[in-house]
Amino acid sequence: MSPGDLAHVLRHLDAAPDPRLLVGPSTFDDAGVVRFADGRALVQTVDFFPPIVDDPYAYGAIAAANSLSDVYAMGGRPVSVLNVAGFPEGFDPDVIGRILRGAADKVTEAGALTAGGHTIRSETILFGLAVTGEVDPEKVVSNANARPGDLLYLTKPLGMGAASTAIKKQSLSEADVRAAEKQMATLNAAAAEAMVTCGAHACTDVTGFGLLGHAKNVAAASDMCLVFEAGRIPIFPPAEGLARKGIFSGGAARSRKDLEGLAEVAPGIPEWKASLCFDSETSGGLLIAVPEGQAEAIEAAFRERGVPGERIGRVEAFSGVRIRLIA
Repeated sequence: MSPGDLAHVLRHLDAAPDPRLLVGPSTFDDAGVVRFADGRALVQTVDFFPPIVDDPYAYGAIAAANSLSDVYAMGGRPVSVLNVAGFPEGFDPDVIGRILRGAADKVTEAGALTAGGHTIRSETILFGLAVTGEVDPEKVVSNANARPGDLLYLTKPLGMGAASTAIKKQSLSEADVRAAEKQMATLNAAAAEAMVTCGAHACTDVTGFGLLGHAKNVAAASDMCLVFEAGRIPIFPPAEGLARKGIFSGGAARSRKDLEGLAEVAPGIPEWKASLCFDSETSGGLLIAVPEGQAEAIEAAFRERGVPGERIGRVEAFSGVRIRLIA
């Protein structure tokens, strides 16, 4: 569902304010946050999608990492998960087992517990997780607090939409498939830890709406403009060649349409690179806004934790558009 369609649906959820709901659907955050009477706060999210790779174990691991990422984007820690799955009638139980094993191993890596789940029959394969986490209510990192002068960091290269499309077309080398699977299955735990220690103002994980689509949610919730330097944005190496051939997911065109009038692309930026910025990602990195004075601290925190975080832009006061992609 596009951000525009989602906004139309969510308008039906308007309800009276409740002090227990710290983060709800109005800011298009990655997860909801609810405060308990004793001061603790719960983070909740759910995500699932059809297979994007051929290996069942890798699919399960990627789907799990993608779902867990929403909790990390809020500055939280996953505690438990429920599997959410749909399989065609008569589907190979051994393949289902490998999908579940891939997810379970990734959940264990995250230090969380698999508490159960729910499976239905469906025409297509669907798998993901409902995740429950916890977060310090005073340290929630939402979409809505980016400030002028903040620096923007991205913790994984772009290009998974192009890569997953190429995998479906069987036009990606085995080595590149394994590299894409590894990137998508990498947890955002270390990146989240780094941002929390450095007092990040805002964060989102880059998934189905693409870099610019998710950035628009941060910009709108914060009433700011996010400015990206195209030359600084890291790209998964095989994705450039794929993009130059016009290989993207369907999300690239949808995101462009949805961001019409909200995003400005400067002349001279290669079309292939602009399209990758619009294109959908699967289990992408965190897009983090931190105070300018914390640049050295967060870059050191990334290095200490082996996170390939790159500074890719800045936050400016709103001046007519929400997103600017400059050379």
